[in-house]
Amino acid sequence: MVTGGAQIRRHVWIEGRVQGVNFRNAAKQAADQFHVRGWVKNLPDGRVEAVFEGDRDSIEQILLWCRHGPPASRVEQVQVQSEPSTGEFLRFVVLR
Repeated sequence: MVTGGAQIRRHVWIEGRVQGVNFRNAAKQAADQFHVRGWVKNLPDGRVEAVFEGDRDSIEQILLWCRHGPPASRVEQVQVQSEPSTGEFLRFVVLR
């Protein structure tokens, strides 16, 4: 679902205890709740990487969520990079 307003894109890297704590599946639930499209995946170095596209309010909500994550996680740092929105995503997916 695309909500009103200009679409923006954020590329995000989350550091801390974020693998093995259901972070990716919880991120999908949050993205679906906030009507954000894109993807999330684990990185070999222990971080989680994600790309989010949606309206500004929805992106702000998912970025706030990323700063704490699911209950078992311990987020230490979130790096956010702005990128041009491409509109390439129809939904939010967990990449393996």
